Amino acid sequence: MLPTLQRCNTPSGAAYVQRGAGDETLVLVHGVGMRVEAWGPQIDRLADHCRVIAVDLPGHGFSNALAGPPELPGYVAWFRSFLDEVGVGPVNVAGHSMGALIAGGLAATAPGRVKRLALLNGVHRRSIQARKAVEARAREISSGDFDREAPLARWFSAQEAGTDAYGLVRALLQAVDPAAYAAAYTAFATGDSTYSDCWPQVPCPALFLTGDGDHNSTADMAREMAAAAPRGRDVVVKGHRHMVNLTAPEAVNRALTEWLALR
Repeated sequence: MLPTLQRCNTPSGAAYVQRGAGDETLVLVHGVGMRVEAWGPQIDRLADHCRVIAVDLPGHGFSNALAGPPELPGYVAWFRSFLDEVGVGPVNVAGHSMGALIAGGLAATAPGRVKRLALLNGVHRRSIQARKAVEARAREISSGDFDREAPLARWFSAQEAGTDAYGLVRALLQAVDPAAYAAAYTAFATGDSTYSDCWPQVPCPALFLTGDGDHNSTADMAREMAAAAPRGRDVVVKGHRHMVNLTAPEAVNRALTEWLALR
């Protein structure tokens, strides 16, 4: 049984949870196939210090499906509208995986909307081989005939197979709407270079964090983006893979807390 968090809805049908209070607001954007529960350790910890908002991606959790083609700019426009609807000004944004692409897209297209930016397990300019592999997975998912368990082998090590984090992610993948999953994965598969030239023009503090065992959102990608951003910093968590915010929550929360303190 999935844990549930009480959600509010915006007029457009984006569902979100909100906890905490304070001068700082942090907006969390999850990855493909997940929902706000995937940010559980961050919501629990960071809400002690600031207002935390976590939003379900279109068609995920309790959010309405995306209107328009399944392309990254459409998800970025959706996210800008969501921020308008919840009434936040320049804001701290942290995204994981597909959420990282959306967060980066916001910084590229509306830098004035972003106070601080954190990309967790973000992709950046995949190799030709990696692009072919992810595009093949996107086609398989779009066909409707796909294995919902397949991501688990990429996202977790064998030692993590029996953990609570593994069980949560497995349950979320089983529950996700297949059409929404296919749409988001298509945008994810084709979006790694859409805003990849933006980093020299992103002036805010920018954190790029991943696990050293993540072979798709690699440590080299994090380092490359951090080096290109004027105020970029990379953090690579050893011994972890794609769901590092769940498998190494203390390290991730520490990095996010330090990032939120930057001026």
